[in-house]
Amino acid sequence: MDDTRRVVILGKTGAGKSSLANTILGEKPFEVDDTSNSGTRECRAETRSVNGRNITLIDTPGFFNTERSEEELNHEIVRCITECAPGPHAFLIVLKVDKFTKQEQDVINKIHQYFSEEVFKYATVVFTYGDQLKGQTIEEFVHQNKSLSDLVKKCGGRCHVIDNEYWKDNPKDEYRSNKYQVEKILNTIDEITKANKGRCYTNEMLQVVQEIIEQKKTHIRKSSGNMSEEEITRQAKDRAFKEIWIRLAGVGTGALLGALFGVIVMVEVVVLALRKAEVARAAVVVSAAVGAAVGGYTGYHAAEEADTPWEAVKMAKAAVKRGVKRLHESIMDS
Repeated sequence: MDDTRRVVILGKTGAGKSSLANTILGEKPFEVDDTSNSGTRECRAETRSVNGRNITLIDTPGFFNTERSEEELNHEIVRCITECAPGPHAFLIVLKVDKFTKQEQDVINKIHQYFSEEVFKYATVVFTYGDQLKGQTIEEFVHQNKSLSDLVKKCGGRCHVIDNEYWKDNPKDEYRSNKYQVEKILNTIDEITKANKGRCYTNEMLQVVQEIIEQKKTHIRKSSGNMSEEEITRQAKDRAFKEIWIRLAGVGTGALLGALFGVIVMVEVVVLALRKAEVARAAVVVSAAVGAAVGGYTGYHAAEEADTPWEAVKMAKAAVKRGVKRLHESIMDS
């Protein structure tokens, strides 16, 4: 039985997600960019044993504020979906200890927009740049702002703080020690898992993705020779990612994020696309999501012969445009 805890790290560009991942793991497998640009360009997962626990950290690009194109962002959302299937055991929502600006409020607004209430049962807020607290506790800092306070309440009151630069080694002040704070974060992940009876967060979309991965693993095992189970899983996820990415070509960023985080309508839309449902059935789900559902179905069939995901996107775009136009025309004529 695999007892590895899958943890997805989320936050805006520059919040310190990759540095947090490195601090938790006690080494530096994740690249850190100290410029204003996003250091994480691709979703990436690393598994290590930390303080007696097997943990997989999934580092993500800035899903909630980025200058990247929708195609690039969707590419990484699908990668995240593939890496964390059948679902994460915890989400770490990363924010900076800093002046609360419109940018921070926008991030929180998007978190509320894309997350279902169920996800918050698996989430905790982790603040970075803890040295900016200037003698406060993180709880005192949170209580100064209603939006922050509301977010932490949604996460069951769970919040932590680290400082990747100044709290590396501070034996005189336990609170301002990353070693102490990382153990608290790991304990919280244990508590979340226990409270959810060992179950990971999942939904129908993540379960369908896991089915695809398992199919790939079965095929690989038949001709794997002496390949390790770890390598089989890695190859299966890579193959599944390409297939899923092609199937979901044309589905919008909002639909993908909503499906990942459990917004019921968007889960249904993406599952329809994954299962190649008919356009007419997809249109029944919800009129506001017609474009995304049609895109998933039409885009998949248009892109089946594509050699690469990027070629699939180009082929799907034209087909999606034609498909949506025909659907609208049929609705107007009915």
